[in-house]
Amino acid sequence: MTPPISAEPPGTFGRLVLGSRGSRLALAQARWTLSKILAAAPHLDLEIRRVKTQGDRSHAISLASGDSVGWFVREIEEELLSGRIDLAVHSLKDLPLAQPEDLLIAAIPVREDPHDVLVTAKGVELQRLPRGARVGTSSPRRMGQLLALRSDLRFEPIRGNVDTRLRKLAAAQVDAVVLAAAGLNRMGALSNGWHPLPFEAMLPAPGQGALALEIRARDTALGEILRRALDDPASSAEVRSERAFLKTLGGGCQMPVGALGRAKGDSLELEGVVASPDGTRVVRDRVSGNSRRPEEAGFELGKRILAAGAAEILGPAEGPGKP
Repeated sequence: MTPPISAEPPGTFGRLVLGSRGSRLALAQARWTLSKILAAAPHLDLEIRRVKTQGDRSHAISLASGDSVGWFVREIEEELLSGRIDLAVHSLKDLPLAQPEDLLIAAIPVREDPHDVLVTAKGVELQRLPRGARVGTSSPRRMGQLLALRSDLRFEPIRGNVDTRLRKLAAAQVDAVVLAAAGLNRMGALSNGWHPLPFEAMLPAPGQGALALEIRARDTALGEILRRALDDPASSAEVRSERAFLKTLGGGCQMPVGALGRAKGDSLELEGVVASPDGTRVVRDRVSGNSRRPEEAGFELGKRILAAGAAEILGPAEGPGKP
């Protein structure tokens, strides 16, 4: 257990404002973060401020396009840089690889379940879906890996938060949706009738299930509080290796790329996959590394997968700075 932080007397920081998107899931994540900070530093005065991002407002452009990079992050980072908020809570998989120069990730809390979950109205497993079933997802990563298993599936682009997607399923607009187990867990919505997809079938997005607590680089005292209260070394090593893998492939949070790092002590196992959008080509590999140098494993795996044929699937690199 992290010891209580007592070095900072009450009122040192005044009121700290935590910025979050306004969705049910984002607010659940923000409230969880706030409770952990207050447990370690009860003298702090904290509030949550909702920030509406471009990704929350716009439905015109597919999230699979390059135009969507940073859609759930930019406005929150602008609020942070302006001083209107003091701490941002992000789903780490949405965070671009390149951050503004004056910001940094102060802590990565313990990771939630990184699995993807298949959700149907009657709790049907993937292999029992009817032929030609309509699956609601806009993720190239999910589509490519699912088609490699079930080439008969059809896909319907789907946008919106978890509640919106579940309503579309209930309205029979799709036969199934694929969601992140982490979000369902954090919302208390996971059902026994919903089926986690095994990692052998579906590797998650790099950073899936993890949160990133972002602050201004100059706020060193706050950064130390967050690190001591919330940072989980194993989770940090895992997602750092996954993001290094993604960076080696050219960046891009909407690339058809899955990755999963698993850290234990000083050891780190990293597995990655690149699947063509039609599921006909899948390149998958794994490496072992050191959790103290997780980026090395990510770079090694990225180079191996590119050499094994992923470069042809991905096409020209998107360049630095993509999530």
